[in-house]
Parts: sequence; C-alpha cells; structure tokens
Amino acid sequence: MTYDAIVLAGGAARRLGGVDKPALPVGARTLLDRVLDACPDARTTVVVGDRRPTVRPVRWTRETPPGGGPLAALDAGLHETAAPLVLVLSADLPFLDRPTVRALLDAATGDGAALRDPDGRDQPLVAAYRADALRREIALLATEHGTLHGLPLRALTAELDLTPVSVTGTAPLASFDCDTWEDLAAARARIREHGNVLDEWMTAVKNELGIDVAVDTKTLLDLARDAAHGVARPAAPLTTFLVGYAAAQAAASGADPAQAVAEASRKAADLALRWAAEAEANADAQEGGSG
Repeated sequence: MTYDAIVLAGGAARRLGGVDKPALPVGARTLLDRVLDACPDARTTVVVGDRRPTVRPVRWTRETPPGGGPLAALDAGLHETAAPLVLVLSADLPFLDRPTVRALLDAATGDGAALRDPDGRDQPLVAAYRADALRREIALLATEHGTLHGLPLRALTAELDLTPVSVTGTAPLASFDCDTWEDLAAARARIREHGNVLDEWMTAVKNELGIDVAVDTKTLLDLARDAAHGVARPAAPLTTFLVGYAAAQAAASGADPAQAVAEASRKAADLALRWAAEAEANADAQEGGSG
C-alpha cells in the first residue's frame, strides 16, 4: 500500500520546559527515531520541525511562520506529499509500532482512520488520512478563517469521516505520548520491564548497526544456553557472534537474512549438543573404568 508519512515535530513542549522533545531518548533512541521506525515503508517521510539527526533520511519542512500549531504544520507537511494516503503522527509516541500503523492504513476507508485510545478518544495525530479529504477541508478552513495559524486540529477532524481503530494488545501503548517528565520517566521504565527489555534492546542494536533483520530471540537464547552449559559460559557470546558472522556471509551471497540466521543457529546448536553429549559419554566411560 503506497502512502506518505507526515511527522509533526515542531511543538513548543511547554510542559517539558521548552526542550527539544523529539530528541529526548527512550531506550537510547530518540522519540522521533522511534516514530520513524514505525513507518519505514512510507514512500516519502516528511518531518515538520527543525532539522535534527535521524536514523533514516527524511524530508524537512516547516510551517510559515513557525509555531503556527498542528493544523498549520500538517498543511506544510501535506505540501511535500503526493500519495493518496497520508499517515499523520506526532513525534512523541515511544510505543507506536508497525502493526498499529498497518492497521490504520488498512482501515483508512472514507476520509481515513484514527487510533482510539483506551479512554475512547480518537487520536488525530495517530491516524491515516485520505490526502484529497485533508486538502479539501484544509482549503475550506483557510478560506473561512483567513489563516490556519492557531487553529486546533479538531476544526479539521470534526469535518472528516474517520474510522476508529483499536488494536488489541498494542493500542494502549501505541497512543501513549510523552507530554511531561513523568510521561518520559514512565516510558523509560516500561521498556526496561522484564517482558519488554530484550525486544527493545534488539531493536535498538539493529538501529544502531543499520540492519533490519528478523531475529528469532528464543532460538538465539536457546543456542546461548546450550553453548554455555555444554561447552563453557564464555562460549555463549562467542558462539552467537560467529552465528551472526556466518549469517552475514550467507546473506551477502544472496540468502534470506532471517533464514541465514536460523540455519546458522541450528547448526551451532546441534554442534553444542553433540559437544555436550560427547563430554557426558566420556565422563561416564571414565567413571566405569575407574570402577
């Protein structure tokens, strides 16, 4: 599905003391980069705000004059897009994920679709819109008011037929935004919880290394366990390093990266089990001989 993405990153962040909110880190990744990671297949990604480093290339723009509010910022971003479907996001969503984005795009019938938060409120800055509907209503508002500066988003969304989307399991987090220091602290604590920390860490490492490969975390952890128990504890990190190296070589020769990791992991795990079985058989033989 062809779509463009507009990320609004030019707010004043008054409740955060005016800091550069999109640049604040959660799990060693900026809030803006976390949002960009949720829409990697957008044909064009436009960030409305001041330029800053990002994990992937984007197109930058700004409303004129700056500080005109979300509706003026959205209009500026819309001028940089051409796809019939436009994903519109705020830059402070630490838990937005790709399945949620896909659900919004799939549901964008009528004028579009907006994420519905756990309190039953539709979120206009976590939404997929039909571009022609946006352009039509923005033009009408500009004509009616003479300017878009300072107009709230609800002036736009009140005129649109948006399908509400609730994503089971992810919606409560996908709509979570960081407006205060307490919100930021909660997000940083959440990613370090036992059930989230490994996935968050793996995603952070892949972003840092510039790779995008599906990783079967359970398989790799099982391999590390077998290597540690059957050979020696230092064998675990060394073995997983060698598996990654072998998978990279296979992928460079044309193999599917995820399958290359799985196959290298399988071979190394089998080797670790054979190593452990041999050591156990040898110990049994020595005990028998000593008896």
